[in-house]
Order: sequence, then C-alpha cells, then structure tokens
Amino acid sequence: MSQKMDKKRAVSPTRQENYPEWFQECVKISQLAEPSMVRGCMIFKPHGCALWEEIKSQLDRRFKELKVKNVYMPLFIPVKELQKEADHIEGFAKECAVVTHHRLITDQKGELVVDPEAKMEEPYVVRPTSELLFGDAMSRWIHSYRDLPLLLNQWANVVRWEMRTRPFLRTAEFLWQEGHTAHATKEEANAFSKKMLHEYARFVRESLAISVVEGQKPESEKFPGANITYTIEAMMQDTKALQAGTSHDLGQNFAKASTIRFTDQAGELQFAHTTSWGMTTRLIGALMMVHGDDDGAVLPPKVAPVHIGIVPFLMKDSDPSLILGYIDRLRLSLENTIYHGSPLRVEVDLSDERASEKAWRFKKMGIPHLIQIGMKEVTENTICLVERDIMDSSKETLQAGSYVEHVSDLLDRMQSRMYQKSTEFREKHTFFAHTKAEAYTYLESGVGFVECFIAQDPSIEKELKDKYSVTVRCIPLETLEETGPCIFTDKKGQKALLAKAY
Repeated sequence: MSQKMDKKRAVSPTRQENYPEWFQECVKISQLAEPSMVRGCMIFKPHGCALWEEIKSQLDRRFKELKVKNVYMPLFIPVKELQKEADHIEGFAKECAVVTHHRLITDQKGELVVDPEAKMEEPYVVRPTSELLFGDAMSRWIHSYRDLPLLLNQWANVVRWEMRTRPFLRTAEFLWQEGHTAHATKEEANAFSKKMLHEYARFVRESLAISVVEGQKPESEKFPGANITYTIEAMMQDTKALQAGTSHDLGQNFAKASTIRFTDQAGELQFAHTTSWGMTTRLIGALMMVHGDDDGAVLPPKVAPVHIGIVPFLMKDSDPSLILGYIDRLRLSLENTIYHGSPLRVEVDLSDERASEKAWRFKKMGIPHLIQIGMKEVTENTICLVERDIMDSSKETLQAGSYVEHVSDLLDRMQSRMYQKSTEFREKHTFFAHTKAEAYTYLESGVGFVECFIAQDPSIEKELKDKYSVTVRCIPLETLEETGPCIFTDKKGQKALLAKAY
C-alpha cells in the first residue's frame, strides 16, 4: 500500500509543552465536545455522547445487578427547603443557579427582557445535587423495616455555577448518576457505601483501563454532611490526581433532616441510615488525560463507541467494486461477532476524502482498531491492521478470517496493555516519604503521589495547600488500619496519599 498515515502530531501544544492546553485541544480534535453559547457549558458531539452512553449503559447494568432501581427527581428545589440541610448545602451555596422569574416580555426596543412583574412567590434552585429531593421522597416511601433497604439511582444533569470551567472536568452543567439508599442499621449502610466504591473501582479498572486507589477521605475533604466519604483516586499523565468517583456513608444526618423514619421489628420508630454515591462525565476527562496522546484520544475497547474503523484505499489502478464488496463482507462478519455481550461496532469511511485523511480522523478519535483495505488485501484475502495504543509501531498484515476469529482477543490485549501502562505509571510516580523534609522535597519537585504517615490536623493541611497546592487525597483502604508517627507532628498518623489534584 503506497499511502501512509501522516506522521504529524494532531495536537498542538503537546503534553510536554503545555498539558492544560493539550487537554483542551485533545477534546476538540477527538470530536468529543465543543463549547456552547452558554458560558461554562459544553455540547456533547455524537462521538462524545456515544462514549457517555456506553459508560452509562455499563454502569447502569452493574447497578441493576445490585438491585438498585432507577427513578427521576425534579430539576428544581425550593430555596426555603434547602434550609433543612443548611450544613450540607453550604458547600454548594456559592455555585447555585437560582430561578426568580417566570416570564419574558418585549421591551420598547423590541428586545426580550425579564418581566419584573413576574417575580416568583418563592425562588427555586436548579439542583446542584439531589439529597433533599431523595430525602423528601424516601420520607413518604419508607414506613416499616420491611421497606428497607431502599436502593435508588437517577441519571440526570446538575448545575454548579463554576467560575473556572474545563470540558469534562469542571463545567457549569454536567451529567452524572446519583445513587441514594436507605438502610435499617449503620453497619448495613456503611457496607453498602463501600460496596459501591468497590463497584466503581472495578468498573474503572476493567472498562476504562485506569488504575485507581480506593481510599477514605480525611475529615477536611468529606462530602458536606457525610459521616464518611470514600473515593477512588486516579493519576493523570501530568501526575496530578483526579477524583473519579465517591461514595458517602451519610449516617442518620440526612434522614433526620428529611424525617426518613421506619418502624423496626420491635415496633420502635427509628431514623434510617442513608448513603449517596456518584460518578460523572468527568470520567471522560479521566480517559483523555490518562490514555490520550499527542494525536488525540486513545479509547479502551470496552467503552469505545466504535471498535473498528475501516478505510478503503482506492488507487487509480484499483477496482472500487471489488474493494468495497470485500469491505462490506468483512464488516458484516465483524458486526456478527459478540464482544463482551454486544456486537462489535464498525464504521466504514466511504467519504471522498483521501484515504490518509480518513485514517488520520479515525486515529484522532481514538478508535481502537484501524483497518486499511486496498487491492493487495483483496487479492490476498488479508487486512492491514493498526492498533491505536501502539499505532506508531503497530502495523501488521493478517488473514481476514483469522482477524475475525481472534478480534475479541486482540481488543482485550489492547485493553490489558492500556491498564498495565496506567498502573505502571501510577506506581512509578508514587513515592514514600519517611520524613517531613523528604515529603517537601518530593512535593517541590512535583513528582506525583507522595505517601506518608500524617495526622488529621487542619494546620498541616493548610500548610500543604498554601505552600504546594497539595491536598490529602485519601487514606488508602488497604492500609486504613496502619498507623505510625506523623512526619509533620510526631502524633499518631495514618498512611495517606498527598497530591495536587483537579
């Protein structure tokens, strides 16, 4: 095949030159999203929407296997009702978008303006989160211990009016799932909050090919109103941390605020123990920052909207009907192949662009397998395969039948390579500090995760944030019971991860 893929880099600046700008450009050229007319909000393009739908579908299936049922709560919350959860909502108060009027009119200049006479009797907040709404519903749905546990989830959008926004990481409006459960005992609630954390971690590792640390947030980093917040923390390619999902043991705090009570087996009236847990479209940002390169997205096969992109190479001396017929038969064979429970998703680019441009587009979109077909492949009954994660060094000719037979194994091999790379990167950039001086040396050099024994002390955490923009990301669950002298105070400390974070 005479045409070759262009070796130019798609993203400028590169990751090494300017990581934040690389990320913004990478989202754009990967055809995932673009800015909208609304400040701080973005438009999901078809490729990005399909990616979120695949993530959503897989998570939803996992939730249903755990007997969680979907509901949908209103978009608006009366401001006066928020007072019931004053401590909780304080964490979101500065980011609340408030609806105060219900009508527009045309002014003397012919322009639409808010009708000052249409002020609402009570203002409504566009939901920043839905604890209050779920609590209100649960207070009516739960009466007896027989109604427990109540396991609910909603797929929705929320609004938090962020001042500084970045696509898929921090936007004024974002999509997420929001789970809420009620239990008879604190032990059951805590066990379920941990179960959801483990499920999140399993999904991110298995489907997104991202290595994460499961941990417990320190008191200063807890979700407002929670007893315990659990988190999964991932490391991006710039060695900063990203909180990829959280699960909260809320104790009876929200139950008391919303009067979620039940009659126990002894006939006594008790407050329920509740949990909440969520994952957002921030997962797409994590995918880009963990796996993306200077040519665009690199999508793990298990969540890729398209598994295989096929490019016809129609040369002057080739027979288009033979090539396109061969491709059509190959496509049908691949689409009849089941990959992890669903048919393979195949896209054939039949546009009139040059073949190299088509391949370039598939590469930037992060499609796992690129197949190039010309007369040579038709004659020899082969395919030319390029795998996206090792594209610069990967180009092999395979018999078409053999490829169809082994395509699932080849995709899983790519999935494993990507997870291994993420794991090795995180481990390589995690350092244990035995002393305060050693910790400061690591933090000053910006090495990634710094592990050390630390006491939960607001003054230490303030110093770390003020001097190094570093926070205590979590206390890893696997070392939760380990204690040692705090390297900052000599008090009893726990082993924790420190890092800069998004």
